[in-house]
Amino acid sequence: MQTLNDLRLAVLIDADNIPYHNVKGMIEEITKYGTPTFKRIYGDWTKPTVAGWKSVLLENAITPVQQYSYTKGKNSTDSAMIIDAMDILYSGKVDGFCIVSSDSDYTRLATRIREIGFYVMGIGKRSTPRAFVNACNIFIYTENLVPREPRRRDRGGARKTEEREDREDKSRKFDPVPLLRGAFDMAVHEDGWANLGELGFYLRQLDPGFDPRTYGFKQLSQLVKSQPALFEVRAREEAGGGSAVYVKVRESRDDADRG
Repeated sequence: MQTLNDLRLAVLIDADNIPYHNVKGMIEEITKYGTPTFKRIYGDWTKPTVAGWKSVLLENAITPVQQYSYTKGKNSTDSAMIIDAMDILYSGKVDGFCIVSSDSDYTRLATRIREIGFYVMGIGKRSTPRAFVNACNIFIYTENLVPREPRRRDRGGARKTEEREDREDKSRKFDPVPLLRGAFDMAVHEDGWANLGELGFYLRQLDPGFDPRTYGFKQLSQLVKSQPALFEVRAREEAGGGSAVYVKVRESRDDADRG
């Protein structure tokens, strides 16, 4: 059975709708899910707005595809990407696609590719329309790929580390609890415990854009452990050897009284 990391991926980038400053982080993220077989980027290279991409294409072995804007104010990149995507799809040379864009025009393309049974990964800004995000198997926000530079502490040590500050900022803006509860209800076993891996699977089923980094954590286990009032976390020895992490929703006082 083919694993996710064995997938041959066609990486198609919309230069008009994605930032270029962390292309290395994008490529590294893509390689976690498969091997980039095609790497193409589409745009009107006569425009100064895409000039930033030119300096990183050679270094990352990305092939530029020229697409002139025939009508002022109209992005013609999407049509060129869609045509190429369908040609690649039926070539039999890939197992999935990575569409790098924040444009909702690719929603139908992602849906069509998945209907045929191919894997679809999306990468875009957090402002990407929800329809496009949900059309993908998994969606990675570019904001989560930006490397953080640690800040220096003051002499008294009173300042918190950058990682802690970033985590607190994100926790105020995004609340993971509703999504965690929904995924837990889908993953829970009869004994009231849910395997962490299964929890992660259902989190992505509920929201293809789910990412622990959105909430300031590198791993799902760290995010779950940050909610001690909600979850109890325990490692279990597996029958075949090794161990696995399981989580359980803590009973509230009202639930305990009713029990």
